Amino acid sequence: MAVAVFASGLLVGMAGSATAAPAPTLSQVQANLSKLQSQLDQLSQQYDQVQQQLATTNQRLAVINKQESAYAASFATMRQEVGQIAIAAYEDGNFNSSLALLSSGSPQQILNRSSILQQLSASNNAKISQFLVAAKQLDATQTLVERTKAGIQSLSNNLAAQKTAMNKLVSQQQTLLAQLTPAQAAAVTPNTAGSTTATYTGPTSTQAQKAVAFAYSKLGCPYVFGGTGPCGSGYDCSGLTQAAWAAAGVSIPRTSEEQWAGLPHVSSLQPGDILVFNGAGHVGIYVGNNQLIDAPVPGASVELVGFSGWYQSTYDGAVRP
Repeated sequence: MAVAVFASGLLVGMAGSATAAPAPTLSQVQANLSKLQSQLDQLSQQYDQVQQQLATTNQRLAVINKQESAYAASFATMRQEVGQIAIAAYEDGNFNSSLALLSSGSPQQILNRSSILQQLSASNNAKISQFLVAAKQLDATQTLVERTKAGIQSLSNNLAAQKTAMNKLVSQQQTLLAQLTPAQAAAVTPNTAGSTTATYTGPTSTQAQKAVAFAYSKLGCPYVFGGTGPCGSGYDCSGLTQAAWAAAGVSIPRTSEEQWAGLPHVSSLQPGDILVFNGAGHVGIYVGNNQLIDAPVPGASVELVGFSGWYQSTYDGAVRP
């Protein structure tokens, strides 16, 4: 959240300086665009990471919810059994407040006043102890559920703030790009004028070939922040490369930074290699013939583009899953 707020504040400052200049030069526009693209790439990486955390936390919540259901069922069953003990004590004239306590159904209340149950019947201490253990398990799990839900809400708020910051960056990019010719724009940002209709006619006998075929099949799918597919949900750059290699049966890291750091680096390119750009902030999948398939920027689609312009000038290297 702090990163998103910082980025938003930085953008405000940049916006003020950009609009204050009556007629920015081409080099000034290019410099501002480069800064904006770097900030957008960094925020996109952070967005992907938070989205992963959110997905993991939601999975954890599903597991905890199952545990809670199981503990709740055990607690309810044992509460009935201990209730019968309390009724018997009442009929023998030894009733205290056990029945009233058991009727609450709250594991926390029962734990807070466990001494009442422990005095209920000396002959049933084992059963009552088991009941108190069940109450403790249920209470702890209910607390964990609430904490996990709070964590999910915090992560969701973080994502919303980061997306707002990224949208501001995109808006400023578009304003600056409007001042450039198409050729100038292609040199300072990922290409958004590639082909979205090309088809793959090559073999699919290797995993790399399968990854390339998958990437071709997603041409025209929209770019979406944090997108990992399918096409209707969109892809971001690293979401596309991850999905392409997943279709080939190979699991790779989620973000471009993780892919750059965690996969073997190569110098001689082959189709299927992941090309890394702009300080590991952006990736695309190499398909041969000096071309790559890329999910470039918001507002664009997955495209087949030439390995030139911005891609060449910001190229970091390549990795091979």
